[in-house]
Amino acid sequence: MKTPLLLGLAACAAVLAAPAFAQTVKVDPALHNEALELLKKGISFRTVVPGDQVKPYAEYLKSVLVKAGYRPEEVKIEAVAGSSILVARYPGTDPSKKPIVVIDHMDVVEARAADWTRDPFTPVVENGYVFGRGAVDDKFDVSIVVTVLAKLRREGWKPGRDVILALSGDEETQQQTARKFAGDLKNAELVLNGDGGGGQLSEEGKPLGYGIQAAEKTYADFQIIVTNPGGHSSRPGKTNAIYQLAHDLERLEAYRFPVMTSEITMAGFKATAPVVPGPVGEALRRYVANPKDQAAIGALSADPDFVGQLRTTCVATMIEGGHATNALPQKVAANINCRIFPGVSSEAVRATIAQVIADPQARIERQNDGAIDAGASPLRPDVLAAVTKAVHARYPGLPVVPQMSAGATDSMFFRALGVPAYGVGAVFMKGSDDFAHGLNERVPLASIDGALFQWESVLKDLAK
Repeated sequence: MKTPLLLGLAACAAVLAAPAFAQTVKVDPALHNEALELLKKGISFRTVVPGDQVKPYAEYLKSVLVKAGYRPEEVKIEAVAGSSILVARYPGTDPSKKPIVVIDHMDVVEARAADWTRDPFTPVVENGYVFGRGAVDDKFDVSIVVTVLAKLRREGWKPGRDVILALSGDEETQQQTARKFAGDLKNAELVLNGDGGGGQLSEEGKPLGYGIQAAEKTYADFQIIVTNPGGHSSRPGKTNAIYQLAHDLERLEAYRFPVMTSEITMAGFKATAPVVPGPVGEALRRYVANPKDQAAIGALSADPDFVGQLRTTCVATMIEGGHATNALPQKVAANINCRIFPGVSSEAVRATIAQVIADPQARIERQNDGAIDAGASPLRPDVLAAVTKAVHARYPGLPVVPQMSAGATDSMFFRALGVPAYGVGAVFMKGSDDFAHGLNERVPLASIDGALFQWESVLKDLAK
């Protein structure tokens, strides 16, 4: 799940449009074409899960790495949870150093050809974009990283520590493949994730800022379930499962989880507060000055760009119930989707929901959503320096902002094991071009050269 850049930088476009940041990076056209071909070929694999194309895609990527000089035994493909993982080890010169792990995912969400302007699994290059399912989420960064690792192997680069590429095969569904390799690679020094972070462009194509994802909210689905004996609809009584659940949901709707802050969210707020315009910007500046300012909290909570950065949120997303139009309902259930602030356990949130709805007859059950509780990663100076250096080579002086994403990525499995993980995706794109998970997904060709430079620069700096 490719997550967007932090809190409202797009809303700052008018303020940040000057000065314009010109991209200064130049890349060998042959390397550009290599990455583009890898991306196009990748899109053509229908890596939807359930399905049977993740393994063939992994085998294709392995062939690219082996051709570049990897030994076949250094690139392993393993069947896991109805999908596959790929783990490739680039050996370093100092075995005493812990490895760096680069992660991303090979699978994509479903796409029906009848709904798209173009076949979603036939790559099309048109009007400065590559169209196709996975073009952004996340075969772009997979293709860039594989291209860079192949180039470095051909050139004989000798990293100080091992660099391990680990690609999952079910990130968009149950995330069991990443859970598997996180356990296998829990001795890593740190993790770099292409499926998080990234750069934002204004609608005029000018860069606004770059976000490093250092935390993500825990994903959790809970069901509130109400049951009673039911009966004939001609004999309504004092109890009705639908009405009972409706009252439970009203109480939950009115509740607000406590406001929370972290090193990462405050760093992001402080970086963007000076440039966010209008009443929201004023509220943000007041909040930075005083995180207990209730008026500022209220204003930010009403803004969709900021509400998810302030607190845990839980919202009803699905409802089902009843068994006949002429019968009193025997069972009614609502799905509650929660995005939980790092450091808060999902069980604590479940207990809070139970306390808020105050309905002893309702059951609250955690669903099999595949997520895991995980805290934030520290803002390591070496990671911040390496990423800032690479981004500034692309766009000198561009703001680089720590971020907490509201969406979930495979990084959570490493963070839960105490391994710091950072989303350092290399795409720069407009908000209006972001069709990840949607129709006619596309990625700008103009991002390829800078992304190739960025990944190579970051790897060389951190794998010493």
